[in-house]
Amino acid sequence: MAVNEPLPGTSDLWEPETLDWITLENAARDVFHRYGYGELRTPIFERTDVFVRNLGNETDVVQKEMYTFEDRGGRSLTLRPEGTAGVIRAIAFKGLEQGEESRVFYFGPMFRGERPAAGRRRQFHQIGVEAVGNESPWMDAEVIAMLSQFLEHIGVTGGHVMVNSRGLPEDRPRVSQALKDYFSRFAGDMCEDCQRRLETNVWRMLDCKNPACHEIALGAPNIVDLLGDDSKMFFSKVCQGLKDLGVEFELAPRLVRGLDYYIHTVFEITHSGLGAQDALAGGGRYRITLPGGKKPVEGIGFAAGMERLLLARQSLGMVPPEVHEADVYVVSLGEEAVLPGLQLAQRLRENTACRVKADFSARSLKAQMRSANKCGAKVVLMQGSQELADGVVICRDMVAASQETLPVEQALAWAMAHC
Repeated sequence: MAVNEPLPGTSDLWEPETLDWITLENAARDVFHRYGYGELRTPIFERTDVFVRNLGNETDVVQKEMYTFEDRGGRSLTLRPEGTAGVIRAIAFKGLEQGEESRVFYFGPMFRGERPAAGRRRQFHQIGVEAVGNESPWMDAEVIAMLSQFLEHIGVTGGHVMVNSRGLPEDRPRVSQALKDYFSRFAGDMCEDCQRRLETNVWRMLDCKNPACHEIALGAPNIVDLLGDDSKMFFSKVCQGLKDLGVEFELAPRLVRGLDYYIHTVFEITHSGLGAQDALAGGGRYRITLPGGKKPVEGIGFAAGMERLLLARQSLGMVPPEVHEADVYVVSLGEEAVLPGLQLAQRLRENTACRVKADFSARSLKAQMRSANKCGAKVVLMQGSQELADGVVICRDMVAASQETLPVEQALAWAMAHC
């Protein structure tokens, strides 16, 4: 690896690619604000217990993927592998009274020690939403509808909404036993992880990506059929709400998501443009005890990988916009023209959104024009001693390969019209 190359699973982002990232962030703000969500930014690292407590010690994230280290004070800290746990910690710190509700969204980098692949990085970025304190099934339907609207807003069409239920904690012993009874017959034919999960987290055997395990899981009992009446009623209302909101969806009986805190609704959106690993976004309802809290709180949320959203956009023919280093390039011929050129550029910046670059080098006309071409400038404004004396500017249209000489005020208006 070259000494200046980013570490595996990370990357440097330059324009025009960063403009696509800004598009996603602005679309998130636009859509989520309409639903009453406010933006929250949490620290990139937290106490390790924040993630272990909320994600579950037997999850793959905690067992295999977290970047954990000890700081100088001897505290165990972890770079955030996902957004929900930090958001819940922040809500607990701010305070959430009984009956109150908190709706937030976030985006930023997350960190997992995974094998890098297309759309899967060690430093990756997520857009996420959390609605904490609302226990209604209609909230689940609204959140999924909001995610669908966000994807439509950024031009990602053709996704498939998959939904399932994990039921309530009191359903789990019955469901877990039924799953153990089924998978025990095939344990010898399954991967090492699934053999371990048979005793530690049998639900995770349903979504193993090993092809042999996946085939076996297809015959497993349907979770919803094993749930109690309250859980079935909750899920029925979520599905009815999605229908009434016009969200097309499919039932996914083996979708469980990988984190222990989920109850009731879990969902995922897949997209064919991502290839074999086709998950675009996912989430669900959870029940978490806030640090210092006496009663668990419920929430519903989702996260979408920004890299994966961009891959989906690219599969649909959407590419980063063409950008140039400068729209307008100000050429100053001679030292005496440099400061007036800077003033000319500044006036343009104050009155237009165009990118304006002033050349301070006082190099030859040929050298400065070469730089203007390299920057992709549409317009070049030129002044030398004679133009300064006459109070004019030479205005060159680089696209039409034509030029004219105009008084300064007219030259400014001409440049704004042409860039």
